[in-house]
Amino acid sequence: MTGGRGTAPATPGDVEPWRSLGPVRLARVVPERDAPLLHAWLTHPASWAWQMGHLGVGEVLAYERGIERSPHEQAWLGRVAGSATFVVETYDPAHVLLTDVHDARPGDVGMHLLVAPPTGPRVSGLTDAVMAATLRFCFGALRAARVVVEPDIRNTAIAAKNTAAGFRVLREVDLPGKRAALSVCTRADFAASRLGAEPLPVTRRGPRTTAPAVTTAPAVTTAPAVTTATEDHR
Repeated sequence: MTGGRGTAPATPGDVEPWRSLGPVRLARVVPERDAPLLHAWLTHPASWAWQMGHLGVGEVLAYERGIERSPHEQAWLGRVAGSATFVVETYDPAHVLLTDVHDARPGDVGMHLLVAPPTGPRVSGLTDAVMAATLRFCFGALRAARVVVEPDIRNTAIAAKNTAAGFRVLREVDLPGKRAALSVCTRADFAASRLGAEPLPVTRRGPRTTAPAVTTAPAVTTAPAVTTATEDHR
C-alpha cells in the first residue's frame, strides 16, 4: 500500500515491552546464601500476601531450609538479565497446602511467585515477563500438566495477572490466614492467553510520512528465553 494509512514497519516500541526482557534464569534457592535477600523481599509491605512480614532473617533461613529438605516442595531464585528479581515456590498439591480442598491430578504443580519489591523506577512489563517465564518453566522443565495457584481473594493485582496468563478460578477456599481463589492453568490455557500466545507486532494506523529512525536492535518477537541452572547446591 502506498497511501498514508498503511501498516508501518515494526519497531522495538511496537512489541509488548515485556517480551524483550531477559534472559530469565531459574536456579534452586541456596538457603544460606539467599536468606538475607529473600528476607528483604518477604518482609516488604508490598509482600503482605505472603504473611511473612514479621519474620527475622534466621526464621526465613529456617523456612528455606525446610523447603530444601521437603520431597514435595522446591524454591527457585529467578534472575532477569543477571539480576535477582523473583522467587518461585513449586509444590505437589497432593501433599502440600491443598490436600483438603483440591482434588489433585497427576501432573498438577502448585506455584507461588514473588517479584522483588521495586527499589527504583519500575520496569515496564517486568511482572508480565516473570509470570510468562515462570509458567514456561513449570510446563517445560517441571513437565506440569496443570499449574495450581491459590491467591488471596483480596490480591486484585495477582488476580489480573493470573487471568492474563490463562488461569481459571475453580472456587474460593479457606486456607490458613486467607480466603483463596483456587485456580488452575493448563498448557492449552496458557498458550491461548495474552502472556502465552506468540507475540504479534502492534500495527500503527493513521497518517505518517516517514518511519522513525531505529538505532536499537531489531524488535524481539519471542518470549524471554528461560533456562534452568544445572548446578545443584544441595
